[in-house]
Amino acid sequence: MKSYWCERAWLPTGLTDRVLVRVSASGDITSVSTVDTIPLGVERLYGVVLPGFANAHSHAFHRALRGRTHGDGGTFWTWRERMYALAERLTPESYLRLARAAYGEMAVAGVTAVGEFHYLHNGGNEMAEALRQAAADAGVRLTLLDACYLAGGIGQPVSGVQERFSDGTGERWAQRVSGLAQDANTRVGAAIHSVRAVPREELSLVATAFPDRPLHVHLSEQPAENEACLEAYGLTPTALLAEAGALGPRTTAVHATHLSTEDIGLLGGSGTGACFCPTTEADLADGIGPARELVDAGSPLSLGSDQHAVVDPLLEARALEHGERLRTGNRGRFTPAELIDALTNHASIGWDAGRIAVGAPADLVAVRLDSVRTAGVDPAQVVLAAHASDVAVVVSGGRVVARDGVHEGLGDVAVLLRESVRELTT
Repeated sequence: MKSYWCERAWLPTGLTDRVLVRVSASGDITSVSTVDTIPLGVERLYGVVLPGFANAHSHAFHRALRGRTHGDGGTFWTWRERMYALAERLTPESYLRLARAAYGEMAVAGVTAVGEFHYLHNGGNEMAEALRQAAADAGVRLTLLDACYLAGGIGQPVSGVQERFSDGTGERWAQRVSGLAQDANTRVGAAIHSVRAVPREELSLVATAFPDRPLHVHLSEQPAENEACLEAYGLTPTALLAEAGALGPRTTAVHATHLSTEDIGLLGGSGTGACFCPTTEADLADGIGPARELVDAGSPLSLGSDQHAVVDPLLEARALEHGERLRTGNRGRFTPAELIDALTNHASIGWDAGRIAVGAPADLVAVRLDSVRTAGVDPAQVVLAAHASDVAVVVSGGRVVARDGVHEGLGDVAVLLRESVRELTT
């Protein structure tokens, strides 16, 4: 049995000093208590210890695009062409190397579970199995959100590299996904890539194929998507998903940027979650979605790094609040506690985690209070000051996976990233 003493821990009841967390051999928390004397033999975690972070929206292969798509400006759509060119080069072997490095980068930043929105199928499940292995190697739990992708746009067939994404029909997609087994480190969920990529007549099948598993969907990321959907169907993307029975508590709408008041009501009223990816939405000039209105309507929030222009969950949480301030001209749209709730929302990807409490996985992220960024801050507001570089120790399932930016199993993740990106870009 392993034990961790936390100088300060973010418990469900609030920030608490001198907390002892005991962990079973299987990696679950067996007791949480406060102690006046530190027991012998325990691992000491200083600063503020937060629950493990959930990265609810990832495209692992996009990591190879970081810092390589800005030379000529452009739009989301021109960026997509660069992404397609990268996708065309990937093999299961090169994807394993890149994803292992990408997940390793997440692990040292405090991520203990990742939702991988996976659409690079290549006619089978080899790419998915590479992701499974990559996550296990990096020490993070994986939710493989296998995306149905059948069209190149509303009313358009897939073409070029998009053919690697498509199973041809929703039924064949569901048959292939049925062949993906879950394991102790892996959940398998489903995804509707977007209303652009799944025709109206297939949406209901995809939405209901795996009714007990998480369902994610890219939603209203770009105004052009809304315009095309309205023209083709006379409905917004949100209303189209509602018609297909795709909304509900197990569903997460990713981005949810360009929404009408009616859309917000449909999402919130059905308990559909919303995953914001602030650094990606800024990088791609997508816009700033109505986060506060969604929460007030009933939509739980989660956070993702999406294309990994930045892998810094603390920054994503802070950017959520900053986006609200820029959008409304008001401060304090979210409390620090609400930001941490979004940062640690594992339920959106199907895991019972994200809290320092008995029965939960022992996922602990110790954030320094003595760096040049965090020195002097109110510990209860550390989420508004700290960066990934302030993460001192990461514990996943009771096991230390990273210390001071170095991965315990993979070593210097920067070396892995440099080698895997060079392989795909030269």
